[in-house]
This record gives sequence, structure tokens and C-alpha cells, in this order.
Amino acid sequence: MIKLSRLVLLIVVAALIGGSVFLATWDIPAPVADVKKVLPDDRFPR
Repeated sequence: MIKLSRLVLLIVVAALIGGSVFLATWDIPAPVADVKKVLPDDRFPR
């Protein structure tokens, strides 16, 4: 039972480390959609 617990713990730790490395090295592309919004003049103080 102890060997099984160690194996499960090792798999969980390896998955966490692997996921962290993947997220740290993943080159996420920047959004390319243009955002255009008209702001009314009365929202800004004069």
C-alpha cells in the first residue's frame, strides 16, 4: 500500500511540474481583434 501511495504522489508531483513548465514556456498568441468603443464626452471632467 505504501508503494502505491508513493507512486500516486510521484505521478501527481510530475504532473504539476510538467504543467508548470508547459504553461511557463507556452507562447500564447496575442489577440488580434480590434476593439473600437465610442466614449461620450460627458464622462470626462472639464
